[in-house]
Formats: sequence, C-alpha cells, structure tokens
Amino acid sequence: MSSAICSHLRAPGTWLAVIGFAAIGAAGLALPQWQFLVSVALSKGIVALGLALLLRTGLASFGQALFFAVGAYCVGLGMNYYGLTALFTLLAISMIASAVLALVLGFLLARYRDIFFAMLTLALSMICYGLLLNNVELGGSDGFNVNAPTLGSSTGPWQLAGTNLFAVGFIAAIVCVMAAALYMRSTPGRLGPAIKDNEIRVEYLGTSARANIHLTYVIAGALAGLGGALQAFNIGHIDPDMAFWTTSGEFVFIAVLSGTRFAFSPFIGALLLEVARAMAYRYAPNTWQIVMGAIMLAIIAFLPGGLTSLGLARRKRGAVHPVTQTATTTTAASGDAA
Repeated sequence: MSSAICSHLRAPGTWLAVIGFAAIGAAGLALPQWQFLVSVALSKGIVALGLALLLRTGLASFGQALFFAVGAYCVGLGMNYYGLTALFTLLAISMIASAVLALVLGFLLARYRDIFFAMLTLALSMICYGLLLNNVELGGSDGFNVNAPTLGSSTGPWQLAGTNLFAVGFIAAIVCVMAAALYMRSTPGRLGPAIKDNEIRVEYLGTSARANIHLTYVIAGALAGLGGALQAFNIGHIDPDMAFWTTSGEFVFIAVLSGTRFAFSPFIGALLLEVARAMAYRYAPNTWQIVMGAIMLAIIAFLPGGLTSLGLARRKRGAVHPVTQTATTTTAASGDAA
C-alpha cells in the first residue's frame, strides 16, 4: 500500500493536480464573487469523476443524475423531516444511500453493455424523476429548501456558508481525486481499460468483468451522491430537475470534455463549463446552448481524448517510439554491413 502511494506521488499527473487545485483554491479565496461558481463546478466534477471511471471501462451512463438527486434529497429529507444538520452525517448518509442503490441496480446493469447500458441508466433516472415530480411529500415539482449545514465544535455548532462551504467542497474534491487516483492504479482500476479493449481476454485471465463493472458502478454512484449533497448545500434548494436526463447529459459532457486519463481531469472540464456558461449567460443569453454544442463537436472531432490529451499529444510527437527507433537502428546497421 505504501509503495502504491509513493508511486502515485511520483506520477506527473499528481503534480499537475496539485498545481491545478492550488490555482482553484487561490482563485476562490482571492475572488469571493467566484466562490459559488467554483463550488458548483467542484460538486459536478465529483459526479463526473465517477462517470469517468465508468467511461474507462467503455460504458457511458446517462443516468448519473439518479444518484445525484438521491444524494441531494437525502440532505433535504434529513434536514426537513429529521432535523439533521451535521455536515459529515448528511454527507455520509447521502453517499451510503447512493452506493446501496447503485449496488442493487448494478446486479441488473452489469449484465449489459454499450447502448443497452446507457439506455437502462437513462430509464432508471427518468423513473426517479417521475417519482419525485409526483410525490407531494417530497415537495413535488417545487422541491424544498435546504439550510446551511453545521460543524460541531466545543463551543457549539458552527454554520457553514460562503467561504467555509467553499472550503468543504474543495477538500472533498481533493479527497475524491486522491482516492480515485489510487483506485485507477489498483488492480480493479487497471482492469477498466482492459475490459474496454477486450472483455473476453479479461475473462480468460480468470477475472470477472461483470464484477469489476459492478464495483465501478457502485463507486460512481457514491461519488454522484456526494456531489448531489454538496450541490444541495451550495444552491440551498433541491427539486426533481436534479434527476432529469439533461442533468445526466451535462455530466457526460464534462467527462468527454475533460478526458478520463487523470483523476483531476473532470474538475477541469466542470470549471471550464461553468465559466463558459456564466460568460454565455452574460453576453449571449439566448444562444449559449449553440456555443456549448459547438464546443462539444470540436472536442469530439479534434480531441477525442479530452482537453487533458493536449499535453500527451505534444509529448508523443516529440518522443521517438522505441519500436521505430529499434527498427531504424537495425536498418542502418544492415546497410553498413552490406
């Protein structure tokens, strides 16, 4: 375990993540007017991080809004019906409820691949949307408000809002990135790309691809529940639209925009999306969807690996492939011998 952590700390992506999060934290503290936007981006980045883990296995989930809404409604129900206000209690309940739901649904979804998996996740999310929309006890179409959480101390509860709430989301994002990076370097995490490339060969190695996908789906569900809880705190209101298919599509957009190679990539995509949306709302409020669609098409066409593939592409162009170098050396030697 210690060797895995040391290897993770020596990886180039780790230092890029440290620099990126340091810049995000500094910007949030120096520019208080942007704290809300950054907090929203961090909560969505946590959800997109779980989706990125699924994409590494070759599966696209269009239903992560289901767990996003479950996490948010756990916070709302805990506060409004049970009087819970403790931050860590509410976050733990949201993650556990989402993970248990993902565990149950995973027994069905882990059997399917490609478009069937995507459509099933979408259908489950829309079922949740319908239940929330027509359930008066859960607020119906209006939803209900969420108060600021509290953090216990020796002198009494401390209400978290503004900069304090931004710090909570920032710390949660860092912890999730570190945990996801360790998972990606573990055996189950490394099996994800192998399952995407050739699932049959993974089965021949004696490993269950279905069990690996099930585990990844549970992790993605827990992360989505955490992101939903943080979003409920940030906005202060929850409603059924959190489970709507457009919300899931936004998470897919973030994951595709940022790429799946590094654990911190989804946070870059989420932050860029929120900044672009804020600018579009301000300067072109009626056409921002067209701008987002154009960006999506450009990313798919020119950067299928996401924005984080830019640096990798430059490194590959500047480096000589070992096989090519060996072949060139062998040919030169043969020419000299002749």
